[in-house]
Amino acid sequence: MEETIPFKTLYSREYQGHKKKVHSVAWNCAGTKLASGSVDQTARIWHIETHGHGKVKDIELKGHTDSVDQLCWDPKHADLIATASGDKTVRLWDARSGKCSQQAELSGENINITYKPDGTHIAVGNRDDELTILDVRKFKPIHKRKFNYEVNEIAWNMTGDMFFLTTGNGTVEVLAYPSLRAVDTLMAHTAGCYCIAIDPLGRYFAVGSADSLVSLWDIKEMLCVRTFTKLEWPVRTISFNHTGEYIASASEDLFIDISYVQTGRSVHQIPCRAAMNSVEWNPKYNLLAYAGDDKNKYQADEGVFRIFGFESG
Repeated sequence: MEETIPFKTLYSREYQGHKKKVHSVAWNCAGTKLASGSVDQTARIWHIETHGHGKVKDIELKGHTDSVDQLCWDPKHADLIATASGDKTVRLWDARSGKCSQQAELSGENINITYKPDGTHIAVGNRDDELTILDVRKFKPIHKRKFNYEVNEIAWNMTGDMFFLTTGNGTVEVLAYPSLRAVDTLMAHTAGCYCIAIDPLGRYFAVGSADSLVSLWDIKEMLCVRTFTKLEWPVRTISFNHTGEYIASASEDLFIDISYVQTGRSVHQIPCRAAMNSVEWNPKYNLLAYAGDDKNKYQADEGVFRIFGFESG
């Protein structure tokens, strides 16, 4: 019996709604809704039928006065979502009504946002390399720290007692949480580290770098176990699938790579037409959402994202 090649017969579908390019895509914890954040100053919530071809309904989240750079869902609540914008605010929304329920004015242009896995805190990074931790209930900052190096993507481990910062120096800074005391500096890459993802089984984390490599780290030992070498441009975005079996990574290369986590071998490449800004696997199914700098034939932003993994186009 010949080995079946995963993903070979699967298709992508396109979702259009934004007026400018999409910077960020994220699935809710139930895997039923996808949020997209755009340079057009809005976010949208899409009901995705994981099987079937229903007309996709979307709700617009309006209120930001600058680009919605990143968004993330409450890990414990399938209808609460937080958005970070260049307008210096972070907003919490109810995805059912599309209404903003909370808003925090921070000190800089926000570019990164992530929830603590238990849903109690939100971490926000801005263009001035400042980290703010918000208490979700009061929606007020409880920690603020400015770093004297370039801070890129940020993440908690699964248990929430460690916090990771990827830096422009090619390091990953490991902090204890909640004290934010420095625990370790990992010399991860020869160029800036741009993105980080935590394996859903809690064994590994992965780091994408400007040196075009993705490195995989054993989270207990804090050692690099392997690297993924398929891309040739700075790695902008990475994501583990729900079983922890596959990792997707993307850059300015005109494909998204999907590789086996255990061997580092590439198993599939999804062609794309532009540099990618965001890839994220669904938490329940092998559906990969992705969005980038797509332009139409008149060189205007297309404002689309796509989802790969459907049985038919």
